[in-house]
Amino acid sequence: MKPVRVRKSGLLRASGLALAAMSMTVSTGIVAQPAAAQAAPSYRIDPAKLAGLEHFIDGVMAQQLDNREVAGATVAVVHQGKLLFARGYGYQDVDKKIPVDPARTLFRPGSTSKLFTWTALMQLVEQGKVKLDDDVNKYIDFKIPATKSKPILIRHLLAHNPGLSDKGGLTVEDPSGFEDLGPFLANNMPDRVREPGVEISYSNHATALAGYIVERVSGEDFYDYVENHIFKPLGMNSTTFREPLPANLAPNMAVGYTMEDGRFEAQPFELYHNIAPAGSGSSTATDMANFMLAHLNEGRLGSAQILKPETARLMHSNLFTNVQGFPGYAHGFYVVRSEGPRLIGHGGNTRDFHSMLLLAPEADFGIFVSETGGQGSYGGRTELINAVIGRLFPVAPSPRYTGPVTPPPVGAYAPNRRDYSRPISPRMYLRVIAEGDRGVVLDQGGDRTYWEQIGPKAYEKVTGTRAGGPYDKIIFYGDGNDMKMSFASLPMMLFRMDPNAPPAETKDDSED
Repeated sequence: MKPVRVRKSGLLRASGLALAAMSMTVSTGIVAQPAAAQAAPSYRIDPAKLAGLEHFIDGVMAQQLDNREVAGATVAVVHQGKLLFARGYGYQDVDKKIPVDPARTLFRPGSTSKLFTWTALMQLVEQGKVKLDDDVNKYIDFKIPATKSKPILIRHLLAHNPGLSDKGGLTVEDPSGFEDLGPFLANNMPDRVREPGVEISYSNHATALAGYIVERVSGEDFYDYVENHIFKPLGMNSTTFREPLPANLAPNMAVGYTMEDGRFEAQPFELYHNIAPAGSGSSTATDMANFMLAHLNEGRLGSAQILKPETARLMHSNLFTNVQGFPGYAHGFYVVRSEGPRLIGHGGNTRDFHSMLLLAPEADFGIFVSETGGQGSYGGRTELINAVIGRLFPVAPSPRYTGPVTPPPVGAYAPNRRDYSRPISPRMYLRVIAEGDRGVVLDQGGDRTYWEQIGPKAYEKVTGTRAGGPYDKIIFYGDGNDMKMSFASLPMMLFRMDPNAPPAETKDDSED
């Protein structure tokens, strides 16, 4: 979704914000799975670490409320077919001092709600109404321009590799700017900048196309379809794509915030109606827990079966990666880690909300988090998820490379996810700088991280990591005419060397 706005944080912190943590172990709509229905996990989480997870998350969130500019947050954790706990932190409304309730307070999952759209599409695939290798044009009432030699297929939408430019203009200020999904897509299709199926470059329009296909093939309005075939069967009674919110849900919506001069400033409800399937969702932590439970139990929650087991397994399986050996995309989910155990999920950022859903199918475990607040809360969701991964699924650092010295391909790298109709901002470039014989520094707008060599063209992040990981990695590939770089933590895009990049900007420390 739309990148978060960068704002000056000011000198004052929100250290006085109360840690209003509301906990749940049982919630209306959460259906524990019968033990016999659960596949035996192939990865066993340390029971002691699992038992202390609730207090561990409380500790992380207490720190974030103090130094991450978090106004409000919600978390749900599921394990072995049941809701382990759900927690609310901070406030649903800071001025009114309404605490976050994990069963009542709605947050904006942003692009995490794409998983509902992909699940809907795969329901039609398993019914034989949509085929993965069909041309997208077969299912829509307008034609995607044939400006490339190959058609965009359904599987290209799921893998985020349709070859589209990343076009903005996703939000409107008020409902007077709403358009129906089909006409909006027909009139606002991004340019095709590469052949489909070549490389992943995250695409909101690809997901919106998938949602429109759901609408066209099913004969139901997209909002009705997801409600009838996903939300209602799973008891997700506080989840919707609709904007503005239905009257029964609006009073429970968390206020979105930014930080202005050390104070939380309330922001108006964001409107993504025109591209709704890509991320207009609103939901509670406990509703998101139901969705995680269904996916972890091969599409089933209680008596509801939203996917056949083989379809759920297919959704979780690999579909495409930009570089062999690095995580890529499953069928709608992106791969967070390939093994030890395998982790899949999806993040989401609106202007004011920052979310992440993570599943470990081999461990029958899932976690969802959503936060709002100042600029610091943008990284808060990742910080929490990484802390949980390091605690429950620890790994050791990679052995350092001792082979022949191989100088890194230094230079400026541009993201392949961008609007190709506009010049690249100098701050978008990642600049690779050699550091000794075995290291590199990555610099983006003056923010630097240090990486050490673990292979001929691979490096592991050293700065900002904790014992147990996760340890991010980068790898260089391609050749001198088309040198590319991928991050293990960013399977949704790659970076390409640009020999014509402008000089680096100097960071203005007064803006910190």
